[in-house]
Amino acid sequence: MEALRASILTPPPPATPRINGPRVFGARPGSVFLYTIPATGDRPMTFSADNLPAGLSLDSASGRITGRVAAAGEYKVTLRAANSLGKAARDFKIVIGDKLALTPPLGWSSWNAYGNDVSQEKILAVARAFASTGLVNHGWSYINIDDCWQGVRGGKHNAIQPNKKFPDMKKLADEIHALGLKFGIYSGPWVGTYAGYIGSYADNADGTHDWIKQKQHDEHYRFDIGNPVRDRRQHYKHGKYSFVKNDVAQWVEWGVDYLKYDWAPNDIAHTKEMLDALRATDRDIVYSISNSAPYGDAPKWAELTDVYRTTGDIRDTWKSVSALGFTQSKWAAFSGPGHWADPDMLVIGHVGGWTGGTLHYTKLTADEQYSHISLWALLSSPLLLGCDMAQIDEFTLSLLTNDEVLDINQDPLGLLAMPVLEKGDTVVYAKHLEDGSMAVGLFNKGAEKSEIEFTLKSLGLRGTQTIRDVWRQKDIATTKDKFSATVNPHGVLLLRISPGNNRK
Repeated sequence: MEALRASILTPPPPATPRINGPRVFGARPGSVFLYTIPATGDRPMTFSADNLPAGLSLDSASGRITGRVAAAGEYKVTLRAANSLGKAARDFKIVIGDKLALTPPLGWSSWNAYGNDVSQEKILAVARAFASTGLVNHGWSYINIDDCWQGVRGGKHNAIQPNKKFPDMKKLADEIHALGLKFGIYSGPWVGTYAGYIGSYADNADGTHDWIKQKQHDEHYRFDIGNPVRDRRQHYKHGKYSFVKNDVAQWVEWGVDYLKYDWAPNDIAHTKEMLDALRATDRDIVYSISNSAPYGDAPKWAELTDVYRTTGDIRDTWKSVSALGFTQSKWAAFSGPGHWADPDMLVIGHVGGWTGGTLHYTKLTADEQYSHISLWALLSSPLLLGCDMAQIDEFTLSLLTNDEVLDINQDPLGLLAMPVLEKGDTVVYAKHLEDGSMAVGLFNKGAEKSEIEFTLKSLGLRGTQTIRDVWRQKDIATTKDKFSATVNPHGVLLLRISPGNNRK
């Protein structure tokens, strides 16, 4: 860990207030609204906002904006934060319409840390860690339960009820919301999920499952006979009866804000069925489908989902990260505000819950982790952690709390960066940002150090440009012509070039 600590590039945030996070936020007319102003700086801090739309109110101590907005429209708001050392203000746009997730979701999901060992206690501990580590002050907001929470159907909606690892789902959601965070859950349109729990479909009209009636399950109702990994595949099918509306009604009652809906191959009919059920409620639930969405239906995934997985499962190896991250360009026309292409979760920190064994520190080197985060930021990918927050370390936190890096990911244009120069094992990715500047990543995919050069002309830029090292948060050069740098093996230099092309 000492070597990793020496690799930290992110400067600590100032003690004066600084407002972070997205510059735009979407909600539907009349829906439940929750947004926590992310701000770093010494506490106590007070918050205020100019020109909030009718129906919203702000808690000055916590920075939480809540309520409902009846009228569709775009509302230009000024967010403000103050402490004993100074003040900060930021323009912020609230868009009340038909789109959610106007910037890529930032959060955490349980699978890579806990797998089948997930529990209410562990999820609440993660939410509290988001608060205690300050991640919430940088815009990280979703705490998502993946597979393995499900019990059997019941309750007034005949919906999936939690197993005994989750004694009170409503209380859990309330506690997460009280921290200014949002709560996510998991299901799929199969009889059984990947991990062997019931899904949103059944072969019996009353929603029961024969394998549960026949006691072919463990104490948490997980299919557990014969060779479970092999034999549970018989339930990877769409059953005769849909309970999608039942499950959605229960999730709304609990206070769910995010759904991961997981099966393969993804198909339009089941995707739309869930979308229609979610949008028929008064709760804004970000809708993410998984996994390996067929490219031939890319326009439909952009139309019917907020987030769609373009890949299978990621692993904490350079081979996996580079294979997934550097092959996203074909999705560029179908990824943007309200419909994000997702190359899967971040594999940093302590991970390995997918094995059911002991967690291990990511196998990625420091340089590979910088490349991983930088590439996902440039791609405008959702950023979902999967690490054990109880073992979060200083280096991992530094990767997650660099607000200049997060600004590139959360830019309102939401462009997916494209490769503009490739030479041998090196590649330069670039994308325009809303303020006219350009984000550029110099990646070395090879095993040896390499010099990478680009000209302003190759980026479509002209005039004198300032080159800023985003991870170190400092200007490093000015040029009218070209720039070059030596990049470590599997490493990156992430840049912001200003004034760019002055697009507004």
